[in-house]
Amino acid sequence: GFGQERVEVLARYAGVPVWNGLTNEFHPTQVLADLLTMLEHSNKPLSQVKFAYLGDARNNMGNSLLVGAAKMGMDFRSVAPKSVQPHQELVAQAQEIAKQTGAKITVTDDLDSGVKDCDFLCTDVWVSMGEPKEVWEERINLLKPYQVNEAAMEKTRNLNVKFMHCLPAFHNRETVIGEDIYQKFGLEAMEVTEEVFESPASIVFDEAENRVHTIKAVMVATLGS
Repeated sequence: GFGQERVEVLARYAGVPVWNGLTNEFHPTQVLADLLTMLEHSNKPLSQVKFAYLGDARNNMGNSLLVGAAKMGMDFRSVAPKSVQPHQELVAQAQEIAKQTGAKITVTDDLDSGVKDCDFLCTDVWVSMGEPKEVWEERINLLKPYQVNEAAMEKTRNLNVKFMHCLPAFHNRETVIGEDIYQKFGLEAMEVTEEVFESPASIVFDEAENRVHTIKAVMVATLGS
């Protein structure tokens, strides 16, 4: 299963390093790759980086970027409809961490203010692992205004803004699901458009490569201690 509690029980009793590769609630190894990618593409320390996550902000990527940004002292905006914003308990924990690190944490449903001056826009799939097809229509209609498209990128007012996604992404009709979404809802793409995904601003494959390097670093750090 993908339950966070299972990983925590394993870590408590295993007696050996336990790595969380992904659960329903968190995806910490992806965030390490994301932070490295931001360092590579921003030419400034993470404490000066501004970035936003758009979409279903209560999923594992939304949660993990929130916590990771708080720990690294970053300016992070969780931009999502109120019904899919991070749980208040987690936001409160992140705010407590931010007091120590100088991070700025914002949770908002306003796209314009949420992405203004951002260096990076991040998103993830709108329907998560194991969710039934019955939720698709409601979720897609809810999140359409938060699609990362050229207009959203322009709203940052940053000509050098970059796009990030942990992949896979539904950015065109060239998959069974992508075509199915088009037939049912008339959408050529879901969370990110083809124009943004294939643009020079997209650094998703650098981000994917950095999974290799950061996970190797985690393994060396934990197995060597």
